Amino acid sequence: MGKTTSRNPKAKSELAGKGHRLHSLEPGFALAQSILPPQTAIILNSIADGVFTVDLNWRITFFNRAAEEITGIPAAEALGRPCCEVFRANVCETACILNRTLETGKQVVCQPIAILRADGKEIPITVSTALLKDEQGEIIGGVETFRDLSLVEDLRREIHRQYRLGDIISKSPLMQKIFALLPDIAHTDCTVLIQGESGTGKELVARALHNLSRRARGPFVAVNCGALPDTLLESELFGHTAGAFTDAKRDRRGRFAMAEGGTLFLDEFGDVSPALQVRLLRVLEERAYMPLGSSKSVKADVRIITATHKDLARLVEEGAFRKDLYYRINVVKLTLPRLAERKEDIPLLAEHFIERFNKLQNKKVLGLSYDSLAIFMRHDWPGNIRELENAIEHAFILCPQGQIQPDHLPDHLRRDSQPGALPENLSLKEQEKRVLWEALERNGWRRLATARELGIDKNTLRRKIKRFGLVPIDAGRPTNLVS
Repeated sequence: MGKTTSRNPKAKSELAGKGHRLHSLEPGFALAQSILPPQTAIILNSIADGVFTVDLNWRITFFNRAAEEITGIPAAEALGRPCCEVFRANVCETACILNRTLETGKQVVCQPIAILRADGKEIPITVSTALLKDEQGEIIGGVETFRDLSLVEDLRREIHRQYRLGDIISKSPLMQKIFALLPDIAHTDCTVLIQGESGTGKELVARALHNLSRRARGPFVAVNCGALPDTLLESELFGHTAGAFTDAKRDRRGRFAMAEGGTLFLDEFGDVSPALQVRLLRVLEERAYMPLGSSKSVKADVRIITATHKDLARLVEEGAFRKDLYYRINVVKLTLPRLAERKEDIPLLAEHFIERFNKLQNKKVLGLSYDSLAIFMRHDWPGNIRELENAIEHAFILCPQGQIQPDHLPDHLRRDSQPGALPENLSLKEQEKRVLWEALERNGWRRLATARELGIDKNTLRRKIKRFGLVPIDAGRPTNLVS
């Protein structure tokens, strides 16, 4: 995984004559530079992880059986060759991980990368590196262990299929309830009202309803009612005839006509003026409309789905929205939760956006680092899924490859995640819960290390974890940090 030039000439010169001696691999087990003792070889050839060692010229001196299986290259072909020719990782030429260990003396643990097998197939792996020393403690090379993550990737894709409905991805119980309702709602032609904050995926739900319905082969037409003034919106919806107004030089079909046989999605419906509300109520009641300037009524075979971020019931009470129209569109109401209420979806959504931006930008970003994911899990996401998508897109600008690190994230995410920056108005219990979880995250959920950092007994920590119901990010429930 590096160049063939020696990084340590002194150690290289002292290497002569030591080829058959037992050498130590930090932090505590032994290897030989070229010929392994039979027992050591048997052990290393029996484990599932690939293992190879290199000398200071980056030539492979040992290649175990799992390394053969994972790379598809026999040990006989690998021995003596530069590791970059054999391993063919996506970081070999630019950011060799083993080289980093040899230069700094620091081990790398479970770094995700990708390699090319002998058959040309790219597979994901994690690698760990350490220094290789002789009996006198002199550095004579390096060792790398690696694990095939193909099965993990297959499981991840299966999870995506399991938690996906159309373009909506969620494992949240709140969203799973909506998933269960959508097929039944889709099989009718009833009007649907979707309520939710901006960025929660209202249009995706509308599209899912359309794609599950008998109208799936028909058009799906979306209109943002809040983006146009009344006069333009009326023409946009119903169309107009030539001469209907000054600039109307020819007939123009409206969105109702374009959506014939399909679905018309009216987004930001709470912004429609009272005057236009009257016309829309008539369309919903009579299933017919008149283009501007026309005296003929046109039948509308269109299913209508509306969406808004506003509380329409409150607007009805205030007299800002027609009660009869509200009841007409509110045959079925779906309320989408905020991302802050479904944080277990953040890893799934992040992976989805990373996969999409990799395709769009022809990159090979591997995912979020542990620290970046912890930042995502702590953030409140006022912009919901749209904000998360924008954060990933911002990270892609700064992250050329590998994992997305905290430095690649937008400033406001890093600023909000500073240690000790607890939300205001938390009770002492809630603050203790947050501090415990963040300490566990910092220590990789190693309880003894966490207890030492906090200065408490490990049994006390165990009881607190159980009392607060704390679980790691991978378990999908790091969301209940504030009760």
